[in-house]
Amino acid sequence: YLSDARVLALNSYENRVYQVGIEDETPLIAKFYRPDRWSDAAIREEHSFTFELAECEVPVVAPLVRDGETLFEHAGFRFALFPRRGGRAPEPGNLDQLYRLGQLLGRLHAVGSLRPFAHREALQVSNFGHESLATLLDGNFIPRSLLPAYESVARDLLKRLDALFAANPVKAIRLHGDCHAGNVLWTDDGPHFVDFDDSRMGPAVQDLWMLLSGERDEQQAQMTEILAGYEDFAEFDPRELHLVEALRTLRLIHYAAWLARRWDDPAFPAAFPWFNTQQYWQARILELREQIALMDEAPLVA
Repeated sequence: YLSDARVLALNSYENRVYQVGIEDETPLIAKFYRPDRWSDAAIREEHSFTFELAECEVPVVAPLVRDGETLFEHAGFRFALFPRRGGRAPEPGNLDQLYRLGQLLGRLHAVGSLRPFAHREALQVSNFGHESLATLLDGNFIPRSLLPAYESVARDLLKRLDALFAANPVKAIRLHGDCHAGNVLWTDDGPHFVDFDDSRMGPAVQDLWMLLSGERDEQQAQMTEILAGYEDFAEFDPRELHLVEALRTLRLIHYAAWLARRWDDPAFPAAFPWFNTQQYWQARILELREQIALMDEAPLVA
């Protein structure tokens, strides 16, 4: 490919992603992977999963292949090239769109359940929860005056999550892993999934709950539509609905730890200047206390 020197940085913090103009052709997307974040084998496994999905006509954006390879290196930086596929986010709460997304996720999970990942991290309480909390406590990010309150509520929640996951063993399959509205782009031809960076082994409901929005009754109606579409193509274990608030809790703790782990990257203090402020951690404590209350509520139903 011959670039026309038009390069546009796209909104990405974990990696560096650019739209690169190509002479007389549609621009490409170049993703430069964060050093030491993934092994080569893990990245190639992610790429292979997207090809497997594409072969089964699941709408994903798979990397470009050259000489049988999808992962390249320049000046010590690993990168992959992708076709540019734009689109808009789904409309929050649109039941027709959620039914369609449920169908596509059922197809995605039907493929994902065929075999496990060998090189990619699984979603577990140990890594998303306990290791994340250790990162926050060891890094002096939480103001001293708020540290006891945050540590107490987080440890209480993780104890509950350990018990919940132990009491509700569910099948782990290959997932998208970060299936929120920003990673589903809609065009006139329908939706497609992007950004499989966080693809991992985990319960199917992990790819469903982040599509929910609004109050409890709205979320129930949305989940009903998602599952109606999903079960056109794959079975869903209704016991997994007990894990929705647990998975939300893990995401909250893990996200704070992700910011902490990246704080040495100059892009992060510039983009998230509120991270180590008193107000931020007060809000996180309240958020986790609210999770305790939400976990005490009856789960959504299938």
